[in-house]
Amino acid sequence: MTEIIDKLRNVVFVGHGGSGKTSLAEIMLYKGGVINRIGRIEEGNTAMDYDPEELKRGVSLSSSFHQFPWKSHTVNMIVTPGDQNFFSDTKLCMKAADGVLVVVDAVSGVAVRTEQALSYAEDYGLPCLMFINKLDRERADFFRTLKDASDIIPTKLLVTQIPMGSEASFRGVVDLISQKAYIYDNNGKATISPIPDDLADIAEEQRESMVETALEADDSLLERYLEGETLTNEEILSAIKKGVHSRLFIPVICGSGIKNIGIDLAMDAMIGYLPSPIERGPMTAKDQAGNEVTVEPDPKAPFMAFVFKTVVDPYAGRLSVFRIVSGTLEDDGQLYNTTKQVKERYTSLLRMAGKEQKSVDSGGPGSILAVAKLKETKTGDTLCSEDRKLLFTCPEPIPPVISFAIAPKSKGDEDKIYTSLIKLLEEDSGLQIYRNVETKEMLLSGGGLVHIEATVDKLRRKFNVEVQISPPKVPYRETIKKKVRVQGKHKKQSGGHGQFGDCWIQMEPLPRGEGFQFVDQIVGGSIPRQYIPAVEKGVVESSQRGMLAGFPCVDFRVTVDDGSYHAVDSSEMAFKIAGSLAFKKAVEQAKPILLEPVMKVTVTAPDEFLGDIMGDLNSRRGRVLGMDSEGKKQTIKANVPMSEIVSYAPDLNSMTGGRGTFSVEFSHYDEVPAELAQKIIDEVNKNKE
Repeated sequence: MTEIIDKLRNVVFVGHGGSGKTSLAEIMLYKGGVINRIGRIEEGNTAMDYDPEELKRGVSLSSSFHQFPWKSHTVNMIVTPGDQNFFSDTKLCMKAADGVLVVVDAVSGVAVRTEQALSYAEDYGLPCLMFINKLDRERADFFRTLKDASDIIPTKLLVTQIPMGSEASFRGVVDLISQKAYIYDNNGKATISPIPDDLADIAEEQRESMVETALEADDSLLERYLEGETLTNEEILSAIKKGVHSRLFIPVICGSGIKNIGIDLAMDAMIGYLPSPIERGPMTAKDQAGNEVTVEPDPKAPFMAFVFKTVVDPYAGRLSVFRIVSGTLEDDGQLYNTTKQVKERYTSLLRMAGKEQKSVDSGGPGSILAVAKLKETKTGDTLCSEDRKLLFTCPEPIPPVISFAIAPKSKGDEDKIYTSLIKLLEEDSGLQIYRNVETKEMLLSGGGLVHIEATVDKLRRKFNVEVQISPPKVPYRETIKKKVRVQGKHKKQSGGHGQFGDCWIQMEPLPRGEGFQFVDQIVGGSIPRQYIPAVEKGVVESSQRGMLAGFPCVDFRVTVDDGSYHAVDSSEMAFKIAGSLAFKKAVEQAKPILLEPVMKVTVTAPDEFLGDIMGDLNSRRGRVLGMDSEGKKQTIKANVPMSEIVSYAPDLNSMTGGRGTFSVEFSHYDEVPAELAQKIIDEVNKNKE
């Protein structure tokens, strides 16, 4: 078992959307003999993108899994989305890998999602390998991309290959370790030859730089090198591998996925530089007392795994995809879910292979497998054997940045929407759903408009539910600015018992956020004790529907200080109506105003966008609270009205070329400027009509 684990590589493919991860995986599956023809994204026939929503948009919306054999090794690929809308999935799936293949477009360079993925790789301590792709494209430039990447990425880059030719004349790569040229034909087959004369000088210069950087990982080899000794290629390779595993540097290789150039060398680099589960070493879990425990990748130890993805398959049902950390799992049995503290039964063990699942007999440390129809298990849960109940900490999903109100096109489908969305939430942890009690809307939150639209498409396809989306209503409030004293009197005579309730109240504003207070100052029994709560109830019920535009009235105190009653005609209902009348009269005289929710917005973006962001926040009636610098990035904190921030995600995206991120949390309520308040009131009243 140890020998098999040693030959296993779990590699996660990351990179900005459009960098070519899916095409690269397709060629590798073909070269590994797993598929017999190469699919194309534009033809919708790749092994890794198969969801109808992915085929419609031509981008990966969810991580997909496959594996291929290469030179007596097995490579498990996790190909992740590079679109901001679906990047939460990338973050969660990276945790299951042992190494990262960072795919960079040689035309557009290191874009924001690549940066983000590299920061997660650092958090998880994952060794990386960089593949500069699309060197056959117009305006592709290897050395410009390399320089840009060096400026952005804090980890040192180690160039191990350089391209031969550029753009349409790109034909192969020079391997700086073997000092050979690999020239490719149209079928992706390489002819190995000496380095051409026109590249000899640059290859020698780059090799010298590579060797000096690589030897920083091995002091004994560095010493021999400095003493003038010639090192073997094997020794240089061992130094590179050591440096990669300790995250001292990231080796850089290059090629073209579409033209099948340099892909075999990339596959060699994946098994040569990136670690096996054994080389990756132990992972950290917590015991039931909260103490940290190291879990070794030992096939004979108790079974331990963590679920990092859930797939809702139309045929197999819910699939829980997990990474085995220690122990061995057979294809039928019982698991213990430490997170939920329940036992789970499963009947077969599956390996994900694109849109298919293949049955396997067993799996050991490093295996990425799935089981179907676990009742309680969700993404982020720990599965183990009952004799060692530990808990792995799984990463939190990226918080949603945009929300839409979601409503059925057909009346009576509300419950169906909710149950269908709950199933989609199991699969996509980047989504959130909640009901706003105040606005009575069901809100769906996600990573962007495309994320919401793709979810709506899935609802239609998987559950036959048609919905419409709209911007969410803003939960405004109303309050008062002046203290007043008024009488609320309800008198009705209609033969037999009449109705009589009479109260005097003082109404005054409270500081923002204080809510509602009711004070009883009745003396001498002018209102009997049993009727005073009815006055309060009348005030409270009326305050839920404010006088300006029907929004709840908040932050005020009502003091009942006088009144009168009738021995026969007074009742709780009469005093409740009197309290309601008093409230309405008081609000009219107490200078009512509209309040709006103000959000605390934290924006992080590169320095060069600072001016644009500040100007934009000011135009949204924002108030900047402060700024912090971190490297080449600025973090701006500001208070911005909720109504102005509803569409901020796409606006920030276009302003910063996708390099800005933000988070939002509720801060407080504040007065709406008078001219805006009147527009809101008019609009609400018009809609009521």
